[in-house]
Amino acid sequence: MSPDPSAVKAAQEKLDAHAREIVQWHFSPETGCPFWLDWVKKAGWNPLTEVKCFADIMRFPHFQDEWLRDLPNEIWVPKRFQGRPFNIFETGGTTGMPKQRIGWEDYKVDYSEFSEKLSDAHFPRNHYWLMMGPTGPRRLRLAIEHLANVRGCSCYFIDLDPRWVKKVITAKQFEQAKAYMEHVVDQAVTILKHRKVSGLFTTPKLLEALGEKINLWDAGIRGVFCGGTTMAPQYVRFLIEEVLENRIGFYPTYGNTLMGLAASVPLQPEDNFSITYYAPQPRAVLRIVDPNQTEQIKNHGEWGRVELTTLTKEFFMPRFLERDEAIRCAPRAPYAWDGVAQVRPFGAMEKTIVEGVY
Repeated sequence: MSPDPSAVKAAQEKLDAHAREIVQWHFSPETGCPFWLDWVKKAGWNPLTEVKCFADIMRFPHFQDEWLRDLPNEIWVPKRFQGRPFNIFETGGTTGMPKQRIGWEDYKVDYSEFSEKLSDAHFPRNHYWLMMGPTGPRRLRLAIEHLANVRGCSCYFIDLDPRWVKKVITAKQFEQAKAYMEHVVDQAVTILKHRKVSGLFTTPKLLEALGEKINLWDAGIRGVFCGGTTMAPQYVRFLIEEVLENRIGFYPTYGNTLMGLAASVPLQPEDNFSITYYAPQPRAVLRIVDPNQTEQIKNHGEWGRVELTTLTKEFFMPRFLERDEAIRCAPRAPYAWDGVAQVRPFGAMEKTIVEGVY
């Protein structure tokens, strides 16, 4: 169901006001971070006076991921946050130096908001969760625990290093990858057999592997919060009907350390199991752009590359080209802005992509 036109207009006005506020924050000497205060000296224009709406963000060049790999973390600290220890979260890092994002409260804001989208029937309050997904230096580890805590729950964790999985798959050491996945799944089975758990976070492939070892409904699971980029409609149908037996709540999300969390709208029969995700506007904005002319946005229903803009007081990242592609979708209640569907690695139709346990 499409949102009311007045809701779309209000959402755009809110985004425009938020874009102005965040640009003022990051480019004012009293509040901004060293990176952007230095950048503006060579920019040839002044965002403080010239960014009046979100469309003006298009004047920025694409944010470069090398900046998060090569530059010291302290240059991203806004002046108002100086002196406060920060979390360091990593993404990627399969080869070479990973991208790093610092933060303080953003992950809590993102996941507290997401909590309101979860049904108490699927994720009972004051109970227990299990996370079987990427831990270590990733934001997800703290975020999932915060989400559980917000709902009055405690969380068990199974350690997982996706970098190792990708490394052995790339080296064609498939038996090692299989053994590692079994090692992870076996630990989860042990927890589910000996502890009461109702909520589960995991990746699609691990969810499938876990479902082969244990009946999730009988084990007490009532809701699954699933994160992973590639979930084709036929695979979504398999997970819902075969693994979750049409009895367990399924909440697919699209997210990463740089964006936060894009929630999905509940599936309807007409969706044919195609998931559509909506960014947490106004804190993050997703656009689907022409990969060859990135200033051009694609039409609804067309494939394009995912472009992310993150707009918080902790982190300003304009026009970052994700390594994903997706279909641009129209606004759909309760979301009054564009969504993205059938997210997959960029160039997936032309080359082989190693996704590991995702």
